[in-house]
Amino acid sequence: MKPRHKRAAIIVGALGALGVAVALVLNAFNSNLVFFYTPTQIASKEAPQGRTFRVGGLVEAGSVVRDGVTVRFTVTDTAKTVPVRFEGVLPDLFKEGKGVVAQGQLGADGVFAAREVLAKHDENYMPPEAAEALKQAGSMKGQTTVVQNGASK
Repeated sequence: MKPRHKRAAIIVGALGALGVAVALVLNAFNSNLVFFYTPTQIASKEAPQGRTFRVGGLVEAGSVVRDGVTVRFTVTDTAKTVPVRFEGVLPDLFKEGKGVVAQGQLGADGVFAAREVLAKHDENYMPPEAAEALKQAGSMKGQTTVVQNGASK
């Protein structure tokens, strides 16, 4: 084999290896993407079935039901609600009427099976996505929600 052919073979092999590496990185990145949806978006069937995503809003007052380690509650954006089922220990700051973000999958029965539940970390914080969703839902219903620096008041 001539030196020119060897160089060409090495370059083609290196480009092929680079292409495989880029494809693997992009596949891993796509598999770990977790999108955020509001209860209104879930009710309008915008959320994917059988894929992990996050839902956020407020825990509806009077909706928390504990049965051993299983907790059922409803997340609302003041326009629509989504029933959530979670098995495990909830964060200490989890309360009715407070902001929450749950990560999991939407079942065929319409119940969101959460694998992780995140509660606000102090009395002024709400996840920016949830605050924006509440703001939009409030404006749809004629209500106003003031959002400052990611905090809803």
